[in-house]
Amino acid sequence: MAQATWQRVQRSSTSLSRKAVQAMEDLQWFAALHPEQRSYVGLVVQSALSTFAQWLRTPGQPLPVGPEVFAAAPRELARAVNLKQTVQLIRIAVGVVEEAVPTLAAPGEADELAAAVLRYSREIAFAAADVYAAAAEARGAWDSRVEAGVVDALVRGNAGDLTLSRAASLGWGRVEWVVALATPVPLDLDLAQLRTHARHSGLSMLSGEAASALVLVLGGSGSVDAAVQQVVAALPDAPVVVGPQAADLASAAPSVQEALAGLHAVGSWPQAPRPVPAGDLLAERVALGEEAARRRLLEEVYIPLEQAGGDLLLTASAYLEGGGSVEGAGRTLFLHPNTVRYRLRKLTELTGLDVTDPRAGLVVRLALLVGRSSSL
Repeated sequence: MAQATWQRVQRSSTSLSRKAVQAMEDLQWFAALHPEQRSYVGLVVQSALSTFAQWLRTPGQPLPVGPEVFAAAPRELARAVNLKQTVQLIRIAVGVVEEAVPTLAAPGEADELAAAVLRYSREIAFAAADVYAAAAEARGAWDSRVEAGVVDALVRGNAGDLTLSRAASLGWGRVEWVVALATPVPLDLDLAQLRTHARHSGLSMLSGEAASALVLVLGGSGSVDAAVQQVVAALPDAPVVVGPQAADLASAAPSVQEALAGLHAVGSWPQAPRPVPAGDLLAERVALGEEAARRRLLEEVYIPLEQAGGDLLLTASAYLEGGGSVEGAGRTLFLHPNTVRYRLRKLTELTGLDVTDPRAGLVVRLALLVGRSSSL
């Protein structure tokens, strides 16, 4: 290509880039960018035109087009301008250059220059795709590290303001409740698909691994049970333990910790439902020596019964240690069976545990053992 052509392109790079940016301002989203960001776009266009002019000197050489063409702009610009918008800008810039081809090309070289512009613009578009792919990959890796750090902070009970701000940067929205799920780390789970499923269900979700378990922290509004069932249905077949409900992410650490503790103990209850609340595994957790479960039994069962009066502790003890017989408990306590039944109903109202159910009876009996040992 004639020297006059590439020299004209070189000399016109500043004016062409300025004209291209002016044309871009017809795009509403571009006009709304900060002036500094718009100026960076102009620098990229000017750099690309300068590189194009240099290539025109030796068009037989490979096109010098790669991610470095966009080096004139900071990486943060990729967050302000997405790939679709970048393609719009490239189309406008190419249109400006194509309009100038008749005045830029030496006599008889207009068609050749137009073909070169077309070829170069295609490579620029591919280079832009590479830049955004690399940014997405880096962003994904960074997000994964941040997400793992947030979940680890919840596991350790250190959910401070920094943890909450990091969760917000990952897309954690405003929620009415938060609950944690723990399940053995699955080998064939597509977390990306699970995230999409959760997002389409209106849920915020964080995931991480702790103690060979996959921890999922869910936040949302509406029915907690329905949301949990939706997520559990998408998980591989394995035990799933659900921690207690929390009001927000800042107070979700106990839910995460109890879900993990429950997962550690769930194997001791072969008939456990799926999912199973961590609170339904208090008996197994106490048997494994978990101090938090021991405190819960004291606070939620033994102490309320002790403070209620009416000999509820004695009645529960006589009933459970007498083989679950109302009549036997009545004989032991010199009470009418109906009085025993009345007291057992009061116990259920107070604790939510029906001692006539073998499972609930085991929990109450353990609570009695823990309470008596604590008073020694």
